Amino acid sequence: MRSDKVRVARIGAAHGVRGEVKLWSFTEDPLAVADYAPLETQDGKRQFEIESLRPAKDFLVARLKGVADRNAAEALRNVELFVPRERLPDIDEEDTWYYADLVGLSAVAQDNSAIGTVLAVHNFGAGDVIEIQPAGGGKTLLLPFTQAVAPQVDIKGGRIVIVPPVEEEGEEAAPSSAHSRGSGNPEQ
Repeated sequence: MRSDKVRVARIGAAHGVRGEVKLWSFTEDPLAVADYAPLETQDGKRQFEIESLRPAKDFLVARLKGVADRNAAEALRNVELFVPRERLPDIDEEDTWYYADLVGLSAVAQDNSAIGTVLAVHNFGAGDVIEIQPAGGGKTLLLPFTQAVAPQVDIKGGRIVIVPPVEEEGEEAAPSSAHSRGSGNPEQ
């Protein structure tokens, strides 16, 4: 499933009192997010230009054009930033994709039985996690997006093969051992 926009960043809290914001970039090179300007909201109604960008400990600090104080910066908290797909580089490699392309794929077991549908790919800091809505309904599944758990991604075929991790007695399967499977290109 191809969307016409790809999520490349999310604005966090205000940083300081002069209008800077924390920014989480979803591009392979986090600082490259500025190269895709102007960035926009998913509905395209608001556009943002990055005037300056610098790395901080676990995020970037950005100064956005027209945001001059802490109140204006704080009003942007949790705004997701997108780029029209046509401004992104084409992907030619077989095992590389934009995370936006994974959303909507059928998740199937190795025997091709239905598991559900991919809702999203997240990264909460410990590695990529794939979220699947089970075919029978109920709570979504959060699984580590690793080669072992998702050994086959077939974008053209509209499916992803899932091998759920084996739970050890007394423990729940945890996504903490996840490592990046994606292209590192802009995400959703």
